[in-house]
Amino acid sequence: MGQIKNNQSHSDPNDQTKKRRRVGFSAVDSGVEAKDCIKIFLVSSKEEFHAPESFVLDPVDLNSFFDDEGKIYGYEGLKISIWVSSVSFHAYADITFQSSSDRIFAETLVESKDEFLQTFSSDKDFVRTTISSGEVLKHKNFNGHTGDSNNRLANSATSDIEAVRMVVGNMAAGHLYSRLIPLVLLLVDGSSPIDVIDPCWELYLIIQKETDLQGEIQCRLIGFTAVYRFYHYPDSSRLRLGQILVLPPYQHKGYGRYILEVLNEVAISENVFDLTVEEPLDHFQHVRACVDTSRLLRFDPIQHSLKVAVSLLKQGKLSKKTNNPRLMPPPSAVNDVRKSLKINKKQFLQCWEVLIYLGLNPSDKHMDDFVSIISNRVKYDILGKDSGNSGKQLIEVPSDFDPETSFVMFRSEANEVSTVPMDDNQRNQEEQLQKLVQERVKEIQLIAEKVTRHLKTSDAAVN
Repeated sequence: MGQIKNNQSHSDPNDQTKKRRRVGFSAVDSGVEAKDCIKIFLVSSKEEFHAPESFVLDPVDLNSFFDDEGKIYGYEGLKISIWVSSVSFHAYADITFQSSSDRIFAETLVESKDEFLQTFSSDKDFVRTTISSGEVLKHKNFNGHTGDSNNRLANSATSDIEAVRMVVGNMAAGHLYSRLIPLVLLLVDGSSPIDVIDPCWELYLIIQKETDLQGEIQCRLIGFTAVYRFYHYPDSSRLRLGQILVLPPYQHKGYGRYILEVLNEVAISENVFDLTVEEPLDHFQHVRACVDTSRLLRFDPIQHSLKVAVSLLKQGKLSKKTNNPRLMPPPSAVNDVRKSLKINKKQFLQCWEVLIYLGLNPSDKHMDDFVSIISNRVKYDILGKDSGNSGKQLIEVPSDFDPETSFVMFRSEANEVSTVPMDDNQRNQEEQLQKLVQERVKEIQLIAEKVTRHLKTSDAAVN
């Protein structure tokens, strides 16, 4: 598949015969890592294909697609250039020597460069035709173009964004996702393809619709998320976000947040039990926390409980108490948030800490007590309910029976200071816990800063 070039020179057959008569050992082939010999470009036109400044994708981990620690053997000077069309999602590979690059791109890889370039005209309506059977959920107007500077639609007169839902059991949706699989594998960490015949999967597509100066409407897929709909007893369902991807040229422009807003609106309008995320990465969880914290700030049923928690923390000296409180929201607040906003308990508790921090304004005066609250929660999550000063403690002791499993457990009474010295493992554990606490506090501060800035921008736009 793709164009293959062999750079080996064609020498005299007699010379080859002479060489064969010589006996020796071949040099050790140390191989080349896939990430060092493969470049992948995302292009939207023939002009971008030929441009040296085409958008280079930065895959999550190319080496994972090849055996033996991601190395390719037997090819000296191996170079593979792969172009992926953001119009039809076909792919073309220009390969020097031989390679198994089609193990990633599979059915989307076309045979020749001319065939690939032809897809920009023959398949220019691929996205528009495919989504015609989908359900438009939301429409948003954008002022000016939102694509990159090399985009052929950069001079278009208007630009709109639509959120479209398609059920994966639908043939058109399955065909579209099949073309997206290479980008999912390359750009979504730890991902694997979804079952394209399972109707419980739903695709939520973010489509950029632009009308060019000739009056023609161009549709471009700039991001999507795959959501699984579970049955929830007795007559409801739960939504779980399994994959989300915004194509690299459109990242850091608010489209990921827009996808989350669409999903939240769907969850509320269809009255599902809740919306969860399968193993969210740190960056996505950060965006999710910003979105949900903004929603919770406007949710009246929890404001009294939040004021009580903030007031208790402002009383001060919590960090000096033996058993400082965790300032958890009451069960009624957790239930109200789940019912009305479809935010599950785990996510709500993460946002609750940000809400408390925002309520401390100015926060510097109460920072020691706030850090103490976070530290108490982190220890509870990792060590369990007996992580406080008046809980169980395990002390390793030497033994001839089994040194690896010998220990003594004891419980200290309330307000009793332990006289058992800490060993190196305990000190290391404390250091790790403190590091986690510092990272969490820093994350809370960053979320609070972004939420505050977003709310000011939103209020200014309204006024």
